[in-house]
Amino acid sequence: MKAPEFDYAAPDSLEQALALLENDEDAKVIAGGQSLVALLNMRLTYPSLLVDLRRIPGLTEVREDGETLRIGAMTRQRAAETSSLVAERCPLVVDALRHVAHPQIRSRGTVGGSIVHADPAGELPTLALALDATMVLASSAGTREVPAAEFFQGFLMTATEPAEILVDVIVPAIRPRTGTACVEIARRHGDFAMCGALGQVTVGSDGRVEEARLAFLGVSDRPVRATAVEQAVVGTDGGEAALSAAAELAVDGWEPMDDPQMTAEYRAQIARVVARRALAQAIERTR
Repeated sequence: MKAPEFDYAAPDSLEQALALLENDEDAKVIAGGQSLVALLNMRLTYPSLLVDLRRIPGLTEVREDGETLRIGAMTRQRAAETSSLVAERCPLVVDALRHVAHPQIRSRGTVGGSIVHADPAGELPTLALALDATMVLASSAGTREVPAAEFFQGFLMTATEPAEILVDVIVPAIRPRTGTACVEIARRHGDFAMCGALGQVTVGSDGRVEEARLAFLGVSDRPVRATAVEQAVVGTDGGEAALSAAAELAVDGWEPMDDPQMTAEYRAQIARVVARRALAQAIERTR
């Protein structure tokens, strides 16, 4: 396979990158390239210009900001996975990243690149939805913030405008007595999940569930938030009976997709299974 012809630029500043995008409506941003290069080689996209962000300073920082964590869009996935700050303040990020392909891929792939690519089987878009993350988008007019619930709009589609660049992903820091988990069904570890769930649960001092977050990947044309399951778990003791009952609501409000890998009916059943497992593992890991 061979990519179509395109021009290439590696600007030294965000302002330069934004100017290049503004002047060429067919330009595309390249971050880690782990998704875009494959699309280019399969000739599924035909950009006139690739704007490489790797030389732009300030896009690889991971820092605390009050009760949130700001992850620079160009942060390598492996760097986020091995960050002690990320592990301490937002461990669900680490859980999700350990399921992303293989270490070689994660050493090149970026957090922001995966989120903007918006593959519905991707762990990082699902993570953003589960945590109510906020995407910070820059343009020549300034920056704007888009919540994850509005950011993902369909298969490989986001709210990012053509002349915008994702610069930061803001996620909430973990609360005390909170556990996290990522559970996937895939043919092999590192393959795209046929169905998966990311869960985060906070329990009170009395042992009852105070907050639950759950989102699915690989089930629709975009990540799916399991709000019915979350609501059903809150206030329970988080025991097997409570989780099993809540997991039965896994597909309330949305329709699982049907594809050659799995029928919609079977995917719905698997969604119930991974929902229960993710919540159970998260509760076991509360700290």
